[in-house]
Amino acid sequence: MNDLLDVIKVKPFNHQLTGASLAVNSFNLNHHGFAFLMEMGTGKSLTSIMVMGSLYRNDKIDRVLIVAPLSILGVWEDELSKFASFAYDIVILKGSTQNKIKLLNELKKSEKLKIAVINYESAWRMEKELLGFNADLIIADEGHKLKDNRSKQSKAMHTLGDFAKYKLLLTGTVITNKEIDIFSQYRFVDRSIFGDSFYKWRNYYFTMGGYGLHTPIFKKALTDDFQNRFMSISYRVRKDECLDLPPITEEVRAIDLEPQALKIYKQLEDEMFAKFEDDKELTVTNVLTKILRLSQATGGYIPNDDDTSYSNVSTAKMEALIDIVDAMKQEDKKLVIIARFNKELDAIEDMLSLKKIQYAVVRGNVKDRDAEIKNFQENPECKVFVGQIATCGLGITLTAASTMVFYSMDYSMANFEQCKSRIHRAGQTNNCHYIYLVAKNTVDRKVLRALRNKIDLAKTLVDDFKKGIKTMD
Repeated sequence: MNDLLDVIKVKPFNHQLTGASLAVNSFNLNHHGFAFLMEMGTGKSLTSIMVMGSLYRNDKIDRVLIVAPLSILGVWEDELSKFASFAYDIVILKGSTQNKIKLLNELKKSEKLKIAVINYESAWRMEKELLGFNADLIIADEGHKLKDNRSKQSKAMHTLGDFAKYKLLLTGTVITNKEIDIFSQYRFVDRSIFGDSFYKWRNYYFTMGGYGLHTPIFKKALTDDFQNRFMSISYRVRKDECLDLPPITEEVRAIDLEPQALKIYKQLEDEMFAKFEDDKELTVTNVLTKILRLSQATGGYIPNDDDTSYSNVSTAKMEALIDIVDAMKQEDKKLVIIARFNKELDAIEDMLSLKKIQYAVVRGNVKDRDAEIKNFQENPECKVFVGQIATCGLGITLTAASTMVFYSMDYSMANFEQCKSRIHRAGQTNNCHYIYLVAKNTVDRKVLRALRNKIDLAKTLVDDFKKGIKTMD
């Protein structure tokens, strides 16, 4: 245990220390992989960093490959910076393939623990180069992305995993009626558990039924055998089981805007500052009015010159939200999504409809708010609540969910606090987890910092500008 505590800067929760210890002990018993089946908000990253640091300090690994959805690549950089007390160099592999290869080759020269982070789509396209990196430990974050045994990203991860000494699979609690999804994930993490052949495994644990005999039906008589194998290399954590978790945990997901979107944002920012320089009276009202368009841009939509139509300039936040929705669906939990602008809300509703996810919504044009709230609270099939930040304050109880995503925020401290208290209130039995989607190098970060620290945003911006600080980050 002391070995695990020595490699991090903070005191972990009991369940994190237990999980890391189980993984390290499993590796010491010559297992090649371990799965952290930990619900969102329980700290999979810190638990993994403890394992990583312990293996490195004991000279068992020198190179780490982390594969994750595009939207959370930067989370690993932030988490390592906050928590790791061992020497490492990290690169986020992004940009062109040529640039990724260059970054990977430069990383190989490091004398510290070498950590490369890449998204799933790029990983299968760069399978040859990643094999050449020769990672000792491979971490598959949001490992449910591997549930399709036939996908290119799953096949690439299986191959990469076969050449690694150790593997970690990170995902939420596995849905019990989706046993068919387990094979591919465990084929990556430890092929000795369920074997190499999907069809041999399927024929052993399932019968084929339904129309045309295409539907696999799990053999209930094999439940104990399946569960024993499944749990032999995994650690399962639910939020309601973590008695040491604080009532509230928060997570900032830093989102990289696409190059073209960031260029548009910077142009808008330059135009705004040019107007500020021309204004003889730099007032709070003027500042808040003019940064409105910057906030719209980070959410993906900016009004055209006619002010009646909009241009979609970015999908970065939406892609990040989709990853969160997929993770919560995997955990079979409910989710609250809060956004500010109508175009964002429209896009979120369209995404949920496309995914055939039932949702409730409260926004300016919804008349029967009570019916929407009741549907979310009482209907087990209604998985998501979509709310507009200005209309989701007083009088709404959303305790059917314990996770809330702020897609975007307005500048009102009252609205921010009131929205947060929709899930953290009487009747809530779980710890509450808040996720903030923040576009890097934009006004988003300053808005969130002001709201969380109860700072007057407008006054701060005015003061910064007067001091010559023109960045909105």
